[in-house]
Amino acid sequence: MPAKRRLTMRHLRQMLRLAASGTSSREIAVVLGIARSTVQDNLQRAAAVGLNWPLPGDLTDDALESKLFTRNGIKHGTRRRVEPNWADLAIELKKPGVTMLILWEEYRGSHPDGYGYSRFCELLRGFQQRLSPTMRQEHAAGDKVFVDYSGKKIPIVDRKTGEIREAEIFVAVLGASSFTYAEATWTQTLPDWIGSHVRMFHFFGGVPRLIVPDNLKSGVNHASFYDPEINRSYGMMASHYGVGVLPARPKKPRDKSKVENGVRFAQTCILGRLRKLTFFSLAEANAAIGQALDRINDHLMRRLGVTRRQVFESVERAALASLPGEDYEFAEWRLVRVSTDYHVEFKSFFYSVPHALIRQQVDLRATARTIEIFHRGKRIAVHQRRYGGPRHGTDPDHMPSSHRRYAEWTPDRFRRWAASIGPQTEGLVIAILASRPHPEQGFRTCLGVLRLFRDIERNRAEAVSARAVEIGGLNCKSIASLLANHKAARHSTEPTAIVDHANLRGPDYFH
Repeated sequence: MPAKRRLTMRHLRQMLRLAASGTSSREIAVVLGIARSTVQDNLQRAAAVGLNWPLPGDLTDDALESKLFTRNGIKHGTRRRVEPNWADLAIELKKPGVTMLILWEEYRGSHPDGYGYSRFCELLRGFQQRLSPTMRQEHAAGDKVFVDYSGKKIPIVDRKTGEIREAEIFVAVLGASSFTYAEATWTQTLPDWIGSHVRMFHFFGGVPRLIVPDNLKSGVNHASFYDPEINRSYGMMASHYGVGVLPARPKKPRDKSKVENGVRFAQTCILGRLRKLTFFSLAEANAAIGQALDRINDHLMRRLGVTRRQVFESVERAALASLPGEDYEFAEWRLVRVSTDYHVEFKSFFYSVPHALIRQQVDLRATARTIEIFHRGKRIAVHQRRYGGPRHGTDPDHMPSSHRRYAEWTPDRFRRWAASIGPQTEGLVIAILASRPHPEQGFRTCLGVLRLFRDIERNRAEAVSARAVEIGGLNCKSIASLLANHKAARHSTEPTAIVDHANLRGPDYFH
């Protein structure tokens, strides 16, 4: 092995020049700031290969280094032992359970005089370091998928208005095979972000062990080196597929270099090749992106001599976990507080919970069809999601008993009750409800009238109702006063007299 050295070829040239001028090794060491033994060692190397100052003008730094530090007896660039196909071994190493020791034992089984284990590992690692950047990191098959958005967008034209709207490009790259998925979505918001993951898993036909996203707000609420906070909706999607989420460390681009290089490659092969095409819908754009993806995944990787699809099919597909029986249905989670009317709000609509939870914090899960509410992990309410109509969705079982009775009151019910007494009473109820800004505000007055009229004769109730409407006494206090006056006037007549309904409407009846 070459001796360790900290010197550049410029330093070595200066060392040879100073030695030729008669400067001692000790003085050269002081000038260059190195150990005296290092100076002596390098001067001995130069003498051994016949190098003297001045050096030939055409002697490059590479040639100088080769002369000084190549082992004697071995031609530079050649090796003395049979070598395996390093590209094949680099692919094999990605398979689950395969280690360098296993590969070396198989190599020595075919070539007993081959390299020892340490030299074998050194050469294999050296080959891996010479691969393209997208293949430099070591990733086990089925271990990670790297996801991110391309910084550049794809324009889509509205066929009717000619307006141009730009769509985002979602890119995902599997770690071991570099098998790539991409699609266009309108936004980077949570529904599009999660929807892209669902379609990505279908494209791969399985699920890796980990997702490595950038610290996008749709996926990570709070970026942290030690304790990143995953968005709950994103976490529930990951739980459905049985995959972990490992966000890249903030300001550590090498954590996601796989997808960064995949993004650049996708931009070249997708945006670069589609730049002259005009798309009129997201579906058209994704159809063209699908064709570009085939080109990417079937492109021959120069150093490995195989395509991404071949590596994926031979190494990674079998290592992916199976897809669940059903696709994940996007659900948005929110932490909300129950209002004093025992309702929670979501997108300007209100949904009831049991009244005992007033002012408590609950978890709300919203899908396209349902609203579910949980308290301490237990589902306490479920509603059909509202997009129009009444803003409140109330389950009667959630209401206090008094409110439940109140919820059963309606204007039609009060009118039907009043009509069962007579037309004058029905007119009174209609007038009471019409006199309020909202009919519901007259319900309690109508209940008071019902209570006042409960034990009196129908004719008397009709007479009082007519008089109340006539003088505008549309509250319980006025009607109670009219009833009292009616009772006093009645006592002044014969007890058995039948009061004529028409006479009760006269203005002087109660006086």
